[in-house]
Amino acid sequence: MSAAEDSYCEGNATLMRAARLHRCDTTPEELDFSIREDMPDPAISAPGEVVVTIDGAGVHRTNRHNIEEQFSDRIPVGLPPIPQHENADFVDANGPAVRRVRRGAPVIVSPPIADGTALACRRGRDMHGKGGDFLDLTRSGGFAEYLLTKERNLVLIPEELSPRAVAPHVVAGLTAYHAVKRAHYWPEPDDTVVPIGFGGLGQSAFPIPHAPAAVQSIVVDRSEQTLDHERELGARRTERADHEPVRDVRYSTGGQGAAIPLDFVGERSTCQRGLTMTHRGASCVVCALVDESRSLREGSTSREKRSWATWSGRTANWEHMELVTERGITLSVSDDPLRQIDQALRSP
Repeated sequence: MSAAEDSYCEGNATLMRAARLHRCDTTPEELDFSIREDMPDPAISAPGEVVVTIDGAGVHRTNRHNIEEQFSDRIPVGLPPIPQHENADFVDANGPAVRRVRRGAPVIVSPPIADGTALACRRGRDMHGKGGDFLDLTRSGGFAEYLLTKERNLVLIPEELSPRAVAPHVVAGLTAYHAVKRAHYWPEPDDTVVPIGFGGLGQSAFPIPHAPAAVQSIVVDRSEQTLDHERELGARRTERADHEPVRDVRYSTGGQGAAIPLDFVGERSTCQRGLTMTHRGASCVVCALVDESRSLREGSTSREKRSWATWSGRTANWEHMELVTERGITLSVSDDPLRQIDQALRSP
């Protein structure tokens, strides 16, 4: 989504347009967003803060999860929030302590907002730090014209790239890259890696050289159109998720099963399928886990299987943006104005 409209004035205050969610736990047909709100432009109040102009904000499955309150037992969402944590922008204003980015610089914004003092934060793992905020969930996100964040959350992108074009790499890219880097150390020759789901996360991960050449790959998705796109990108073996993916993967591996499912959907059904299609001693990587139930634990201990899930990417994985530039990693995206947010979120 892009907020191409300009801020406007009412009285003495400068206001911006923003899409705010007024009701959760609803069907896509009943989405209730208001585009023109009396929202003041965000103001810098701390030395290390930055205001960015939103050039592109990705619409993805997590937005639907928030609307359906799938995180409500862990993260209460106060209405009406400004959703979206996948943003690519231009720097608009800097606090006095900001040194690394200049006004007008193209950036992407990492969604975990931490104070930076925890040991995990100092290691580049802000998503593991205690406290803090998360864009879209506990802090205003990017379905607006401007966004307030911190300098430590900005990742500079090459100036030859359009922020709007790389917006999906903020979450889909860095999160998938973070998960795939962990999986890189596990495959052995003749193992089979199974990416499950080929949306933004799966598309981001597919071109990354994450496994030895001798490792086989079987891509699973429910859409034949998506599978056709996967084949165009070089996938040699594909299976339909809405058929019998566990049976098909086991058949394709001679009954052995997969060594590493890379689950880019993160819901209970896919977690269970991922574990079921594996062999003894396998590892299951879940990217952007939604259901933190016993899905990852069922059947793991007795069969010596390992499960690992990620919630977000790391700003320390900046080299992903180098891959985007050097290897020409692109995602299939459509560009819609902010006023069409309801229609975009109703899309499958």
